[in-house]
Amino acid sequence: MSEKETGTQNPDTDRRDEAPVINAGGAIFPRLKALGIDYVFANSGTDFPPIIEGLAEAEASGVDLPKALVIPHEHAAVSMAHGYWLVSGKAQSVMLHTNVGLSNGATGAINAACEHVPMILMSGRTPVTEGDRFGARTVPIGWGQEMRDQTALVRESCKWDYELKYPEQIGGLLDRAYAISNSTPRGPVYLSIPREVLCEKTKAEGLEAPCSMAPAIAAHDATALSEAARMLAEAKAPLVIAQRGAGDEASFAAFSRWAEDWGIAVSSWWATHLAIPTDHPCHVGANPGPWLAEADVVVVLDCLAPWWPDNHPPNPDARIIHIGPDPLFSRYPVRNFRSDLSIVGESATTIPALIAAMEALPRDQQRLEQRRARLTEASAAVRRGIDDLSTHAMHEGLTKAHVGRALSNALKGLKSSVFSELGCPLGPLERQDRNSWFQEPHSGGLGWGFPAALGAQLADPDRVVVATMGDGSYMFSNPTVCHQIAEALELPVLVLVLNNEEWGAVRASVTGLYPKGEASRANRMPLTALQPSPDFSLTARASRAYSRRVALAAELDEAIAEALEVVRTERRCALLDIRILPD
Repeated sequence: MSEKETGTQNPDTDRRDEAPVINAGGAIFPRLKALGIDYVFANSGTDFPPIIEGLAEAEASGVDLPKALVIPHEHAAVSMAHGYWLVSGKAQSVMLHTNVGLSNGATGAINAACEHVPMILMSGRTPVTEGDRFGARTVPIGWGQEMRDQTALVRESCKWDYELKYPEQIGGLLDRAYAISNSTPRGPVYLSIPREVLCEKTKAEGLEAPCSMAPAIAAHDATALSEAARMLAEAKAPLVIAQRGAGDEASFAAFSRWAEDWGIAVSSWWATHLAIPTDHPCHVGANPGPWLAEADVVVVLDCLAPWWPDNHPPNPDARIIHIGPDPLFSRYPVRNFRSDLSIVGESATTIPALIAAMEALPRDQQRLEQRRARLTEASAAVRRGIDDLSTHAMHEGLTKAHVGRALSNALKGLKSSVFSELGCPLGPLERQDRNSWFQEPHSGGLGWGFPAALGAQLADPDRVVVATMGDGSYMFSNPTVCHQIAEALELPVLVLVLNNEEWGAVRASVTGLYPKGEASRANRMPLTALQPSPDFSLTARASRAYSRRVALAAELDEAIAEALEVVRTERRCALLDIRILPD
């Protein structure tokens, strides 16, 4: 029997056409669920009442929604969405509080934009009206948080931005946001959601429908790819410099086989993702300089900055090919690395296509065998040098290389991901598998490593996830917040703080620019000390994490093993505060 026949009227029904209506704030989560969003990393504020009411109504009605997670700091929220994407390949959403929440999350947006990480970023907007409208300003912050251009806080980091004007726009705008975020090149998008609009009613119909807009995935130019294949097949000394991995699982494996098959040197200069196993016979390490000097064909595979221009001059006769989602990195005003051939495309598709294009081309087997032999010898020499660095003079104190090698040994045989933010370096830390290594984005927004590791652990609970960072980076991560998240969401991340009581990166920059300057000669670096160092183990214990301070080389292996045991069997976060020598 209908409502009219019984004489009842549902207050949440539009009298004009009887279509069910809900608060606009309650329409966001159902639409995100239809888009495939698993989690909304949220830091709420006074702009959230219609959203919170919508969540409560959906829960009471048994509506399936993305999980809304309370994240006590916005930088952690955005960084968790970043880490979740890295391991799962699925874009997530972040919801923040007006301009102040957005400003705290802006560094995370900068990092995500630099690494082409998709996410739907939203923040409330303080009410525009001062009264006479439901949702208007009620408390002083309604005035204090107003901005003429709130979106300016993240506009340069977002591919698309808009402010919600009417409640009926929600479905279409979220579809557009999702599609643009996941289009080539991927990246964050931003939607401002004013409180008055969220308080209005909108139809619930259609919120569960599939996305109305498909992402645009760029395809490579076949002619350009054929030319790149020919150049590489004919090259005498080819080189690939890879920073951001080699695509998906299949293309990662194919890339390793291809490099060995054709005897192509691969350098991992400032790699943020692993493109090739560190013990691969064609992996020549992090220094591209000697190989650039002699290379006749260079492939720059998704690299923001493939070499140091003043220190690594390429062979002037070399042909240089840039391949990537945005091979010229068009959002950066200055990036003038020469590119004789630029190929747009996602690595997961361009790498297999390049390999296929080379299969039918003639090859000089004798030359390839000689090249492979030379690369095998050179890569082995690089690894011997790293081995020496990783074991030398441990009695004098621990170094990042020492800790990296100890962690490497402890993780052997485990499915694991290491998030390194000025922590354990690649090389001493050996890595073989895709998604086993992530370094801080080249944007340098510190505090990324710990929360990104938490996001990765959320995406894959069975994976051992390690966050290794310097003491400065650990402090930037809002460690009290991150440990609270780890306990609340039961995310057993292993945290290694490599504590040298200083900004080591700043010291290295000073000695690099002024190797014979006063600061270098005196070995005294103003504006770099972080002394006295806090007892970070106490910060971890505040949230019931396992923690331990390590100062001696003799303690290191046992301490890492014990912490890993806690992480794997007790499913509890663990922290080691490891005292190391200055870089």
